[in-house]
Amino acid sequence: VQALGVCSVFDQILLGLPEAEQEQVFTAYIQALNESPEQYRKDAAALEEQAKAAGSLDDLLPASNAMMAQIAESVSKGQFLYTKFFAVGIFRMLELAGLKEPSHLQSVVKAIGVPLERVNADLVTYKGILSKLKMAKTIMEEFLEREKKKQAERQAEKSAKTEAAA
Repeated sequence: VQALGVCSVFDQILLGLPEAEQEQVFTAYIQALNESPEQYRKDAAALEEQAKAAGSLDDLLPASNAMMAQIAESVSKGQFLYTKFFAVGIFRMLELAGLKEPSHLQSVVKAIGVPLERVNADLVTYKGILSKLKMAKTIMEEFLEREKKKQAERQAEKSAKTEAAA
């Protein structure tokens, strides 16, 4: 779940960069944690497939999902380190499974024993960042379009002056 969250965040935030640079930044971050970027991608892909194959919410709850049961057990024993990436991973897992209702998130979070308030707060932050990135991208596209038009106008003026002088 953590890997899916990390990969999702990096893929979405670095979307404007060339693909090679995206992977370099991702790799540098994961290696700085003394982890394997390949393992993160592999784990994220495995959970994506599992989520897409889920037939219902029950397939993603600890009662019928070994991975989620293991997480719930770790939480109950106090051996689980919650992160914002985990919240994003849960959200993406549910999204990939087509389970987009807030009640679905509540059910999973309650079943594994993570505080719902914290997950919701982290998801609000995540969605806010994505919204700001989208807005920034739109502004940049508009700016580039205006600059392109100005450049074309300057070029046309230059051509007109050259023709008039000749």
